[in-house]
Amino acid sequence: MSRRSVLRLAATSLTATAALSARPAFASAPAPARLPALSAAGSPLLAGRLRHPTVLQSFAFDEQHGHVYALQVVAGGVRLPGENADLTHAQRAERGDLCLNRLTLDGSPAGHMYLTGFGHGGSIGVERSAATGGVRLWTEWDANPASGYGRGVCRFAFADGRVLVRDSAALTTYRPLPGSTSNCPALDTQHGQLLLRYKKQGAPRLALYGLDRFRAHSFRRLADIAQPGAELGLPFQGMALYDGYAYQLLGSAYGAKNPEASGGNTLLYRIDMRSGRVVRKQAERTGAALQPREPEGLAVLRTAGAAPRLCLGFTEGPAGGRGFRLYYKALS
Repeated sequence: MSRRSVLRLAATSLTATAALSARPAFASAPAPARLPALSAAGSPLLAGRLRHPTVLQSFAFDEQHGHVYALQVVAGGVRLPGENADLTHAQRAERGDLCLNRLTLDGSPAGHMYLTGFGHGGSIGVERSAATGGVRLWTEWDANPASGYGRGVCRFAFADGRVLVRDSAALTTYRPLPGSTSNCPALDTQHGQLLLRYKKQGAPRLALYGLDRFRAHSFRRLADIAQPGAELGLPFQGMALYDGYAYQLLGSAYGAKNPEASGGNTLLYRIDMRSGRVVRKQAERTGAALQPREPEGLAVLRTAGAAPRLCLGFTEGPAGGRGFRLYYKALS
């Protein structure tokens, strides 16, 4: 039996009680004997700028069409047609408005959308559509007014120049954990899984789902664990999922409390979602000379004839004119 079959068999045999357990239901599935160390600094992939001067929040790849999708917060929010003119800049800013940028793989602009009331843009997923040959984007959705972070996730098609509001008919919406906030998704379409980060009663957690079941609004969890490293108090800066392993970035930009001379406080984790165990945690030195070098986003890039690559994002440039750089490391 293949390893993927083992995971599927374990998922279908879960009871409701096991699905809510902190121990993953497929913990007995064998893990690969060897994994790349990830210790070397990443190699440059691309550099670019987004439509707005705010920083990159997260990114994901559409390898088939040669695109990168990237989220950023819109400072001051998006002015919607017919919106109350008395709505202040600050009120729109608190709504959780995002710009979804589409770029080519050399970093050139290739379109954009606006997502109003969606959240902070902590992670994004790209899913190919067999029916249309296009893609569907997965993002957080329904920003909590108290925090600006999403209380659910959604799925939609890209349409250049379109503005989507939180109750748009173009959205397929999911609220897998009512009462939670800070929901954001990452996809592993090759292995048919979705990773959800969320907060319940202020505590961040990672939950793993079968993608097909999740898409059909069946929210039985394969695993649900406390987010490793949350006790450090470092900002969460992105996550990715590949072959049963979650990857996450924590850290902040260089500054008085995080001087460049220290090497920075960015941490990269590899987490085995079968057991909930951190199998690698390292200080990340990629892009060490960038300024202000804030880590922003993780994604897996899969291209024909090449091993899958874990890609890390970092911001650079002056305030109000930030650019970004992406780097990669081999995953197998």
